Amino acid sequence: MRARSLFSAVVVAAGALLATVTAATAAPAPTADGEVTPMIVGGTNASQVYPFMVSLQSTSGSHFCGASLVKANWVVTAKHCVQGSSASSIRTRIGTTNRTSGGTTTGASRIILHPSADLAVVQLNTSVSQAPITIPTSSGAVGTATRIIGWGQTCPVRGACGAPVTLQELNTSIVADSRCSGISGVSEICTNNTGGNKGACYGDSGGPQVKSVGGRWELIGATSRSGGGANCAQAPSIYVDVAYYRSWINSNVGGL
Repeated sequence: MRARSLFSAVVVAAGALLATVTAATAAPAPTADGEVTPMIVGGTNASQVYPFMVSLQSTSGSHFCGASLVKANWVVTAKHCVQGSSASSIRTRIGTTNRTSGGTTTGASRIILHPSADLAVVQLNTSVSQAPITIPTSSGAVGTATRIIGWGQTCPVRGACGAPVTLQELNTSIVADSRCSGISGVSEICTNNTGGNKGACYGDSGGPQVKSVGGRWELIGATSRSGGGANCAQAPSIYVDVAYYRSWINSNVGGL
């Protein structure tokens, strides 16, 4: 995301491998009813409909991760959300603030995993009418205002409260990489835990981090993992820098 020295790049490359393994093994466990918890802690009900917002669900309709529509028939998510799953086991609900109704539902036909980053693209089995979100060429500098979006548990202790049906949002910002433990700063974003007690958590995985440019949302990140702390939102969160991987996404979805 930001320039690094050659020495730093070597350190980051080693960290990226460890981060990928950590993300893959730290995927949230579903609750008894199949829901994954939690997501955004300290957020508020969505102030608008985000047409690009995707709920990845089981075929029975249980939400397990977020994703972002980047093309009429392709979504971007975190690799650990779909690694080991078959495309036929995934259903999506797109463009609604309610994870149980509204929007458009589709199946999936193909999953492509990034070879090293916690990133994946999923092809839908049909194109949808919702407007995809643009991926910029750069995520932004430290201090860039962003917003994170997702469904899930709204308290910091795992399993201590239920997941909301209504989509949640939280305004936050990009902070220095030094505030996130285990980050690969070249290709990941350290995202502030607003007020010291608000932010992403376990099941927010794959969901979007966006920034507003000229009144339009642009996708810069996909939720990966915590940047520290025993409970959710005690520390900043780590997002895969989607803008950094724009070329990889572009080549795998047949052009953005």
